[in-house]
Amino acid sequence: MQLATGTVVNGKVVVEGLDLPEGTSVTVLTRDDELAVKLSPADEAELLEALDEADVEDGISAEELFVRLQRFC
Repeated sequence: MQLATGTVVNGKVVVEGLDLPEGTSVTVLTRDDELAVKLSPADEAELLEALDEADVEDGISAEELFVRLQRFC
C-alpha cells in the first residue's frame, strides 16, 4: 500500500512520481474544507494525547495491519 497526493487535471487525478500498472485499483479521498469536526474540550484533549502517543510508539506496516484485520472477517 502506498500513500500519494495528486491534483485533478482535465477531470483526471494526476500523481507525480508514482508509476502504477494499468488497471491498478486505487482509492481517492478528497478534503471537504467546509465540514468541520466539533469536539468537546475533553475529546480534543484526548485526541491530542493519542496523537502524541502515536508519534512516539513503533507502528506496523499497512500490510501487517491488513493481515491482522483479516482475523476478524
